[in-house]
Amino acid sequence: MHGRLEWAELDSAALAGNALGDPARRPLLVYLPPGYEAGAGRVPAVYFLHGFSGSARAYANVTPFQPSLPERVDALVSSGAVPPFIGVFPDGWTRLGGSQWVNSAATGRYRDYLAKDVVGFVDARWRTLPRASARAVVGKSSGGYGALVHGALHPDVFGHVASHAGDSAFEYCYLPDFPRAAAALEGTDPGTWLEGFLHRARETKPRGDDHAVLNIVAMAAAYSARAGAPLGLELPFDARTARLRDDVWERWLAADPVRFVPRHLDAFRRLGSVFLDCGTRDEFNLRWGARMVADALRAGGVEVVHEEFDDGHRGIDYRYDRSIAYLVPRMERG
Repeated sequence: MHGRLEWAELDSAALAGNALGDPARRPLLVYLPPGYEAGAGRVPAVYFLHGFSGSARAYANVTPFQPSLPERVDALVSSGAVPPFIGVFPDGWTRLGGSQWVNSAATGRYRDYLAKDVVGFVDARWRTLPRASARAVVGKSSGGYGALVHGALHPDVFGHVASHAGDSAFEYCYLPDFPRAAAALEGTDPGTWLEGFLHRARETKPRGDDHAVLNIVAMAAAYSARAGAPLGLELPFDARTARLRDDVWERWLAADPVRFVPRHLDAFRRLGSVFLDCGTRDEFNLRWGARMVADALRAGGVEVVHEEFDDGHRGIDYRYDRSIAYLVPRMERG
């Protein structure tokens, strides 16, 4: 690696006292480009949001036969394919596997954690250019969803956004798993099921059908929190019949980028760059939502790059090469 990776830890005011009891002190991985130590100028920063069940520490893992994402970033910068930038890899892990990078009473204030705590910590510690025009937020899957959320709600913090296979069109990406989750939760509640899952994962390993259930429970914590309920969340279906609960399901739909992006077109028009992509064989049907979001942005007068590629949902870190090559040259430099 021509640049270098640096670990830090930050104490997040936004995550203090969260309902899941997850730590407010979080690891942070930062990529510093070649020549950073010898320089004096300020450098733009790209914030990378991991997907569901990811963590900051996972970015440092060695990947067989393929470069890790930090190694991909380093190759782009050191080859001159993109100008130097600081890469920031925050940690959004929760006891449920993820937070969608949103504020929720059931998980914690992960949107505030990123937009306020992490950005403030990074700007104070490294030579970033502390303006939205010099910050990008990019992510894949749940991280891509989080990037769209921050583009909609924090254009004053992040001036450039990229979403790789971000969760959207909830009828297609979540609804197919509702019957599976209902079957696993029959006769119990999300809190009791979670304890059993965590015990199973510690003692042996998760079952093959556990991911779908955990995903729905985690999404309910993000989109339909309810104080006093088990795990502080409401499921979007009836426990006995699996019939949709329209009032709860509407809360989920309100959080769908297909619905919220058209409500925040003014924010997206303020951005310097918007990049969307998804594989045509995405196992969670996310290409349809990406198309809908891209259409909504274009109809609202937002310049957007939308691409599709012949692949599925997993193992697509190589697509960051495309978004970084588009975003970084458009970012303000000191």
